[in-house]
Amino acid sequence: MQLDAMDCRILQVLQRHGRISNADLADAVHLSPSACHRRVQRLEADGVIAGYAALLDLRRVGRPTTVFVEITLAGQSDEILDAFEREVARVPDVLECHLMAGSADYLLKIVAADTEDFARIHRRYLSRLPGVVQMQSSFALRTVLRTTAVQV
Repeated sequence: MQLDAMDCRILQVLQRHGRISNADLADAVHLSPSACHRRVQRLEADGVIAGYAALLDLRRVGRPTTVFVEITLAGQSDEILDAFEREVARVPDVLECHLMAGSADYLLKIVAADTEDFARIHRRYLSRLPGVVQMQSSFALRTVLRTTAVQV
């Protein structure tokens, strides 16, 4: 799908203000409300807008500790990768899981209440993931930048 300049302006505003009314969005991008609404509906129908979400303050919900875990698997066969991906998707504390190129096979982003909570997550879930031969955990000391906005 080709995005024109107006689509990009709409997406930029929606990424930063997801709850904006259609009238305010139309005003922000200098478009009539009906034309703006049609464009947003098209962007949703075409899958450019995959969904809407609330961004939570992790401290206020008791999950201020971010941990990145590098996972190395026993091999790269479809069976090993599929089994790992199926099980990691069931871990409730994993926010992101990426198949990587480089020294680790996967990189996980996990949020926890504190180091003790991460130890619980490790014992209960991570240590039981299939095919894992090595894990390396790194704790974020401070989040410098956190956004979901993508340049369009």
